[in-house]
Amino acid sequence: DSDLAFEIRKRGYKVVYQPKSVVVHFEGISHGTDTSSGLKSYQIRNQQLFIEKWKGILDKEHFANAEHVLWARDRSQNKKTILVIDHYVPHYDKDAGSRTTFQYLKLFVDMGFNVKFLGDNFYQHEPYTSELQQMGVEVFYGVWYRDNYEKWIKEHGQKIDYAYLNRPHISIKYIDLIRKYTNAKIIYYGHDLHYVRELKRYEIEKNEELIKSSEKWKELEFELFAKSDVIVTGSQDEHELIKNAFPNKRVCTIPAFIYDSPSLSRSEQTEGLLFVGGFSHTPNIDAVKWFNSEVFPLVKEKIPGIKCYIVGSNVPYEINELNSDQFIIKGFVSDEELVKLYEKTRLVIVPLRYGAGIKEKTIEAMYHGVPIVSTSYGIEGLKDIFSLVKPCDTAEDFAEEVISLYNDSARMKIMEQCFVDYINKHFSKRASLEAMKEVFEENYVYS
Repeated sequence: DSDLAFEIRKRGYKVVYQPKSVVVHFEGISHGTDTSSGLKSYQIRNQQLFIEKWKGILDKEHFANAEHVLWARDRSQNKKTILVIDHYVPHYDKDAGSRTTFQYLKLFVDMGFNVKFLGDNFYQHEPYTSELQQMGVEVFYGVWYRDNYEKWIKEHGQKIDYAYLNRPHISIKYIDLIRKYTNAKIIYYGHDLHYVRELKRYEIEKNEELIKSSEKWKELEFELFAKSDVIVTGSQDEHELIKNAFPNKRVCTIPAFIYDSPSLSRSEQTEGLLFVGGFSHTPNIDAVKWFNSEVFPLVKEKIPGIKCYIVGSNVPYEINELNSDQFIIKGFVSDEELVKLYEKTRLVIVPLRYGAGIKEKTIEAMYHGVPIVSTSYGIEGLKDIFSLVKPCDTAEDFAEEVISLYNDSARMKIMEQCFVDYINKHFSKRASLEAMKEVFEENYVYS
């Protein structure tokens, strides 16, 4: 089998390992274990013949036995190795942060990196773990890695070129280990500024505990900024905040999400409103409750019978109890079902009253060409967005914009095309690759 694999490669084909394959080897069951006699003796002779036949490539590409195992096991000695760390394998269909992590893992593979992923809970979530493996990402999970991750980093540290850390509460656990045991360039991506989000929440709820929470997050995030080589953000607004606080640090803005070029397939007969957002994220809970109580009654006065669909994972009781014939709590839906909802929905609403960072719900709606009504928080951090979407921050303004846009087909058509152009310019794979060239300070050819 080894000779066959080498011959296949010689003829210009690629030999790959299938992570789902299982081989059961019964040692010696065919020809015994004594290499000094019988058919088993040919094993020694064939090993020598193999070495002689493939001496050139073995001398060039292979290491001595048990040396440089990290490179040898996947023939990655000519690749840069990047270690990506997040809270768990990305559940890309459950929350926006996971979708970002998943998309950039795929981009790193396409850029030619040898990609390793460490999820802080070390759990083999499926189907997500297998999907990463099928992409060519090595995923660290299970009891051994949980108990020995520090040992692994120490033993292989000199072969790690980049460490890409996600989220403050996860990154703080690993950043000192990586600095101590590796020469890796440390790239920190917080997804959003947690301390800013808590401050904005305080402005709504006036809970003094949120001030304390904000101060704790700020201390943690600023420590990570200070210890990182490159700070990455998806928001232009947050870029400026970070750069003002750390003028000597490299701060890079990247597309928070990566999309193929949009191809609009929306029905001419659209109706209803749509909200999309996971409910593990508290701003989404507040947004839906506010829209239901303050905005939707005003909309129903002018558009009787209008329906609003609420989509998102981990729906709490306080949201489920809002369910009615016109305010429909659908909860989690598959990506396929969500696409169908975008195709037939007339407007997407983004009634966020606080938050931070870039909102995937906004970008995703733009990708699908669905007109948007949003507060300032739903479109914050997006470059040149105010020429496309007017922020509506009071219940009256929000309702008025929903009613006006809902009944203006010509304006919606213009908005749909503008959204396509915006996605192609700011959230394409090409835009993401260009941003990553700045992050890594190297040029890569996207495959």
